[in-house]
Amino acid sequence: MEKHQSFTHDDHHGFPWKHIIGFILSLVLTFAALFIVLSGALPTTMTLTAIVVLAIFQVLVQLLMFMHLNEHEGVFQTISMAFGFLIALAVVAGSIWVMSFGM
Repeated sequence: MEKHQSFTHDDHHGFPWKHIIGFILSLVLTFAALFIVLSGALPTTMTLTAIVVLAIFQVLVQLLMFMHLNEHEGVFQTISMAFGFLIALAVVAGSIWVMSFGM
């Protein structure tokens, strides 16, 4: 039995501009955070706030440009995203716990 798949023009043809733009944005956000930390010009609370804001933008770039979050809908994608956030929360909370109460 033949399985028919319909692909749009953007699936396999043309230059991957979206990936190039995402890569450049990722580099810019990463180097911006690095510059903020290495310059030491901001107080600690402002530095942490800037890093968190840049990290949120970095996550959005990764999700939209590379993981194509805005291209598909469905229950599986929603469950996968919820599971990913749960794992990320567990890693962050566990790291804070170990750093706070570890030896």
